[in-house]
Amino acid sequence: MPDHNVIVRTGEQAPGLTILQRGPDNLEPAFSSASESFVTSAERFYVRTHFEVPRIEASLWRIAIEGEVDRPFEIDLEELNGMPSETRMALLECSGNGRIYLDQIQIGIRWGLGGVGNAEWTGVPLVALLERAGVKPGAVEVILEGADEGEFLPPQHETPGRIRYARSLPLKKARKNEVLLAYRMNGEELAPRHGYPVRAVVPGWYGMASVKWLRRIIVTDRPFHGFFQTMEYAVWERRHGLPTLVPVSEIQVKAQIARPAPHEIVPRGKSYRIRGAAWAGESDVARVEISDDGGRSWSDASLLGDPIRYAWRFWEHEWHAPEAPGPRVLMVRATDFRGLTQPMERDTDLRDAAISHALPIEVQVC
Repeated sequence: MPDHNVIVRTGEQAPGLTILQRGPDNLEPAFSSASESFVTSAERFYVRTHFEVPRIEASLWRIAIEGEVDRPFEIDLEELNGMPSETRMALLECSGNGRIYLDQIQIGIRWGLGGVGNAEWTGVPLVALLERAGVKPGAVEVILEGADEGEFLPPQHETPGRIRYARSLPLKKARKNEVLLAYRMNGEELAPRHGYPVRAVVPGWYGMASVKWLRRIIVTDRPFHGFFQTMEYAVWERRHGLPTLVPVSEIQVKAQIARPAPHEIVPRGKSYRIRGAAWAGESDVARVEISDDGGRSWSDASLLGDPIRYAWRFWEHEWHAPEAPGPRVLMVRATDFRGLTQPMERDTDLRDAAISHALPIEVQVC
């Protein structure tokens, strides 16, 4: 498949975003600002890139559907835009969100709390293209390949040289109607750093599955063991007592405190409205609890609005700050409708991904 793009440094300004890395750009908003609105604006949405952003000419863009299919084909942006589309709300969370709270040595980007956002996405369900291509009976996975490429050289890994970013989905997930080839974000054309002209959006899964700058969809009859599927974005799973690396997939149930922000000064003896958001991957948030004594006791927070599948749910709690000055540790935990509750302790088998345990937010009462 010929390339019709060049790799460029975007030089985009990012007011209100913290620069975690330049070249490629990785940008993080304060969680307090990203969650000010139920819908996170494109300008306030976190940016995760592995290589430089490809600049793609929309008139030349094509995506190929190939592999274990009866009728491989290519489609351009005009034809994709002409297909029946869907618009749905979905949260994306970087699998490293909250990494600064981990104790173990890490080489990944040190995300705070802002590697998460909730947006409205418009596009064509991936299953529509799979049905047109005719998936063969022996197929098991669908690989999504982006146009971004480069050398990925973390110190502990050997790599196969210059590679493109690619991740796969099990065919069962790929066929779900909510998995989109999205070309709009919050009603607007995608920004280059968010995947223009077309990206995948995989609701309920960590953000690494929502491949940006799509160029190929490959149906395969065996599991994909690419670099970003096995060397990166993989966690230990204990099978028959033996640790086995498996790809990161579903977002874990989680709540985060937006305000007060970490190390914020809170007036003593005053009422303070603690607020935040919670999410639950493939389920919905059923309960949020808050603790002001480091997790020794818990009180129910109030859930706001109605649950929307794959989106976050806002919550709040009226807290009476203590009279005595000094540091205070706030914690929050969520429970989903499957009965899964955010754990108190970090599972080290998750390596530096899926940071879903209750995080201590220290504030200063003055």
